[in-house]
Amino acid sequence: MDRGKKSHKRLRSAKELNRVVAEFYLEGHAAKAQGKPVGWIPPMNGVIEIFYAMDIQPVFPENWSPVCAAFGLTARNFEVSAGMGFSRDLCGYLRNIVGYVYGPMNEDGTPLGGLPEPDLIVSAYGGCVPAMKILHTLERRFPEAKVHTSELPQVGYENIRQHHLDYCISETNRLIEWLTETTGRKLDHDRLRDVVRLSDRACELWDEIMSYRRFIPTPISAAELGVMFVMVTRQGTQVAVDFLTHLRDEVRERAEGGIGMIEEEKIRLFWDNIPLWYNMGLFNYFEKMGGVVVAETYSAAWSLRLDPENPIESLARKSLVSYPMVSCTSIKKRQEMVVRACRDYHIDGAVLHSNKSCVPITLGQIDIKRALKEELGIPSVIIDGDHMDAENFSFAQFQTRADAFMEMLLEKKGLRY
Repeated sequence: MDRGKKSHKRLRSAKELNRVVAEFYLEGHAAKAQGKPVGWIPPMNGVIEIFYAMDIQPVFPENWSPVCAAFGLTARNFEVSAGMGFSRDLCGYLRNIVGYVYGPMNEDGTPLGGLPEPDLIVSAYGGCVPAMKILHTLERRFPEAKVHTSELPQVGYENIRQHHLDYCISETNRLIEWLTETTGRKLDHDRLRDVVRLSDRACELWDEIMSYRRFIPTPISAAELGVMFVMVTRQGTQVAVDFLTHLRDEVRERAEGGIGMIEEEKIRLFWDNIPLWYNMGLFNYFEKMGGVVVAETYSAAWSLRLDPENPIESLARKSLVSYPMVSCTSIKKRQEMVVRACRDYHIDGAVLHSNKSCVPITLGQIDIKRALKEELGIPSVIIDGDHMDAENFSFAQFQTRADAFMEMLLEKKGLRY
């Protein structure tokens, strides 16, 4: 298997996604050319809805890293960041984006035109520590950009209290005031309610799409995980709602028609941790033995409903629980989430990606492995890898472990390869 192999996609919506991705990056460059404010922001929080409501163009530097991985650009970016003293033990997202902005950022031939330079940087607005450090580094790289810093508390979801939410609401209002002062654009609260309504609808559609994965055979697998792009970049827009509606209709049609991802689904697998963005084809690897990766940890990050009638509070809460797999959770909660998902999706075996590039989300996998076995009788295998750096992944080792694991699961069910 080619180390950089893309996943084999079977949904019609995959072709539509290519258009959505291209249009998002073209929109960023068009905004820059037209003098519209361009802001670089962290993902998975309530800033995106505020940007769209105020007609400010959002750009997500962290999420540019998976794009770089998919196009095979990371090696050079890692070389640049290593030359600046960034260790290979650090987060791959951090190392890649640093190398990108300090290297030949948008040279001819850069896929999708690269990223437009920021007029605004919203720094440290929740998330994990490396995500915060990405924005801190960007502040130094783009000294002419206006910078807003918020320091939201990192609190486990179950430990959030009213005073945490009140503080986050005040920080959200402070961000809006800063954007108004910096750009001259005032927030239309009716427009914000409309944007939050669209964002909530996208989350509702996402949850419905995920619910169809309970069907046997599953009508959608982790090989189609790229559809998550709209949840990262387009929340609060009609684009996301339209795309997800089409995807929901296609997945529902397949589910009701008993159409699976492969001819005969024998083994249903769960993937824990971030995918290997440079080799999404790993999700297809198990198919030769009748295995389908039915569900994965990452997709649960978007199951957060919002209240359009209380938009500021909703967005504050969303920001407070951003990065629910890493910094806003506990090992116990992560364990409960994985066990529940494996039960709900009728999982036969779990693949636990021990991710060198994201230690926080890897913590607790031994406890998860034990819980799956003791509570559900589900076996699991640990795969060593890195969601960004191909040099930290051995396909031969993966192949040996994956093949042995699949053989064991088939034998357990009395099936043949």
